[in-house]
Amino acid sequence: MENYSKARTVEQPCPCPFLGLSSDTTEVRVKDGSKIRNLMRYALSRMEVKPRALEGEGGRPKSEEGDSTTEVQEATCSQAPEKMPSRQIVFTGTGKGVSKAITCVEILKRRVKGLHQQTRLLFSPVLEVWEPLEPAAGLDSLTVNRNIPAIWVLLSRDPLDASLPGYQAPGNVDALWAQAAKEDAGVAGGQRHGGRRKRGGGGGGGGRGKGPGGPVRQTGRSRGPGKGQSRGKGALAGQE
Repeated sequence: MENYSKARTVEQPCPCPFLGLSSDTTEVRVKDGSKIRNLMRYALSRMEVKPRALEGEGGRPKSEEGDSTTEVQEATCSQAPEKMPSRQIVFTGTGKGVSKAITCVEILKRRVKGLHQQTRLLFSPVLEVWEPLEPAAGLDSLTVNRNIPAIWVLLSRDPLDASLPGYQAPGNVDALWAQAAKEDAGVAGGQRHGGRRKRGGGGGGGGRGKGPGGPVRQTGRSRGPGKGQSRGKGALAGQE
């Protein structure tokens, strides 16, 4: 592929894996360049009883620069912002946007209590078009079909089918976050304590061989005869 360059990438439409959704269900598509602040502002405005004022025109999140555009779609476009908040919301993410979609889901679950969760993991088809670097070389364009990982998360105020795989019941999110914070603090404290103990041990067993009672002679290396001993041997040889 050294003679080709990627011209464009086209994401194929992927059907929603959740069946029987209500008409007021909001779908939020999370991309790699999307800003979590804009996504959460819109999601909270659709799920809270008193929606917050949104920045931008028409109650939509502000668009971002370049190709990194925050894309928010609703299942019904004729829905007015003055209506009651949605009972369900769907977050979708593909490729590098999967981790950011999970972050949005966890933030919304912490802000809006009692949400039931249903998760689906699948692959989304992507069409890549590659063009030759030198058209005069006689090379044809290439079309590559790829499947990239994708995630779909449904959050609902109403109970969902708990027998289906990927279901997560609403729980005490604050207690979970507090427990995680305690574990992180314990790990950090253990690392600091271990570092102090390592520095103390290194000072006690220094390279100069000093023990608790004073300097200790190193016996691992043999020492040669002293000057006095060599002179004594020479004197005896002269007497002989």
